Amino acid sequence: MNGDEHVKRAYESILQGDYEQAIRCFEQAIAAHPDNPAYRYKCSITCARSAKWMKALAHAEEAERLDPGNVVYGFHLQTVKARMLAAEAEATLASASPDLAAAIEALIEATKLDPLSDEAFLMLAAAYGAVGRYGEAAASAEEALKLNPQHTEAARLLQGIRRKWRKERQDGNPRV
Repeated sequence: MNGDEHVKRAYESILQGDYEQAIRCFEQAIAAHPDNPAYRYKCSITCARSAKWMKALAHAEEAERLDPGNVVYGFHLQTVKARMLAAEAEATLASASPDLAAAIEALIEATKLDPLSDEAFLMLAAAYGAVGRYGEAAASAEEALKLNPQHTEAARLLQGIRRKWRKERQDGNPRV
């Protein structure tokens, strides 16, 4: 079976909701044609949809290496890296004693790599709010809302941040 036939089987698997099988089919296409960046890119997308971040990253990096001028592959690689940073920050924020500075740093980088990630901006707003950096928290929540005006959690968070910020200013302890 040639690479295109494996890719066709991969798409059939995706349509059936079997992403594990789709990844195996894409990997068979890659094995048949290891220098085909499109196969690696498609496999990376499917791995990312399945939250298989290390595989998604490896295939995205290889696609970009094989065709470094391809804007789509480069953008996808940045998106995968951003989502990995956001996932790392989310795990940090959910821990018993979160390292907020590390989470903020990871989320700042994630939003630079993928400036369209409303979820990264939302987490960044929450992290800034947790350390009392209300101006930056509000700006991050506003950015999440610009990206997704229907994001009710971002709207709720923004209201809470503004309330805390006003109270702090009224108490004579304004922070940025």
